Amino acid sequence: MANIFDLFKQIETKREPLAPVTHIVAGLGNPGKEYAETRHNAGFMAVDYLAQKLGVTVNRARFDALTGEAVIGGKRVLLMKPQTFMNRSGQSVRDAAAFYKIPPENVLVLCDDINLDVGRLRIRRKGSDGGQKGLRDVIYQMNADTFPRIRLGVGKVPQGGDVVNWVLGRIPEADRKAFFEVVEKTADAVPLVLAGKIDEAMGKYN
Repeated sequence: MANIFDLFKQIETKREPLAPVTHIVAGLGNPGKEYAETRHNAGFMAVDYLAQKLGVTVNRARFDALTGEAVIGGKRVLLMKPQTFMNRSGQSVRDAAAFYKIPPENVLVLCDDINLDVGRLRIRRKGSDGGQKGLRDVIYQMNADTFPRIRLGVGKVPQGGDVVNWVLGRIPEADRKAFFEVVEKTADAVPLVLAGKIDEAMGKYN
């Protein structure tokens, strides 16, 4: 008669092996309660909303980031929020990509954009950082700019205003509805981008 440990072994052998992680979705921002819901944390908020929509959590500490895993369009995806502060975001993304042997083209970055009005987003297949320092560090650490990105508009700095104070300021009540509509659109666009349908995503959401 088989004992209980033999039964456990049989159950384990019947389990389907998990598919490898092939894609990364990295939302950029700053850790800590004092930065929650600030303009610079648009990427964090987009990842959190996406995770909630997928029924997963992003709370496992790995690669100097909070991470979680999800299946999107049949692909196993690492969701991550680097905890190294915005200007060093690339270190976490680089380490995760190296661990899973993921090419830049399979890394999708979500971040804020002060060149876009609140309520707009911009999807790009590749390109420069456009002045976004977290994106700049990802490009530097990955030694490539060939990864797609979705930039969420947080509004332009008022004339004579300070950029740092603007991006570290909380999203005002008057802008919240438009901003969260962009967060929802970002979550809808992610599956298209991961599926390689970037032109379709750009045409639909840009």
